[in-house]
Amino acid sequence: MAKIQSIYRYPVKGLSPERLDRAALMPGQTIPGDRLYAIENGPSGFDPAAPAYFAKTHFLMLMKNERLASLRTAFDQATHVLTIDRPSPPQAGGGDYVRADLRTPEGRAKIEKFFADFCADELRGPPRILSAPGHSFSDVAKKVVSIINLASVAAVETMVGAPVNPLRFRANLYVDGWPAWSELGRVGEELSIGRDVRLKVVKRIVRCAATNVDPDSALRDLNIPQTLMRNLDHADCGIYAEVIASGEIATGDEIAIA
Repeated sequence: MAKIQSIYRYPVKGLSPERLDRAALMPGQTIPGDRLYAIENGPSGFDPAAPAYFAKTHFLMLMKNERLASLRTAFDQATHVLTIDRPSPPQAGGGDYVRADLRTPEGRAKIEKFFADFCADELRGPPRILSAPGHSFSDVAKKVVSIINLASVAAVETMVGAPVNPLRFRANLYVDGWPAWSELGRVGEELSIGRDVRLKVVKRIVRCAATNVDPDSALRDLNIPQTLMRNLDHADCGIYAEVIASGEIATGDEIAIA
């Protein structure tokens, strides 16, 4: 029986993942707290009063800005305080440290100043912290939960001949117990998790260059989309699923085909 090996959310798009022991899911919603904020890279036209889907190219993100992976960030869901630690080379004797409340103009300005300096040569305009009530800065317009099959990650390791950290794929759920690549054939099917939760698989995930960045070293050291194309004739790894029945999920919960 397949089960959830781990649960993650990404409070700020492009920054550190946050591991969860459990999460409450609601129909038509993401993992709570997932992609609540994004860092605008030049004017995007995003309107917080009428939030809409924007392609990830409007924001700082790992596909183009791999240096983000060198940051260690933490987000407090209760206070919306973001803490950023930038590890320095050993000879520098420590790292930069900034902490601010993303709900206040002063806090956002403090974080924006950090990224104006940190990503100065990669910016198309002043960086700006974006958010809107109920909005998620997902890579797709529909509010979904992203799922990675760990057996497929192991298959990718065989293809590239090197270890592959599953966090390269920045999924919400990492699943153990499915045969490699079997998830790609589940589009249109329903999954049940635990006693109550149901999800409908709506789309395969086409991988981009963000997966080439090692989340520990921040080095662009692999070419996973090209490897997938060469071996499988597509660049898909993982699936998106829409929550259709609410409930709580936890690490270790079994996943069945409903």
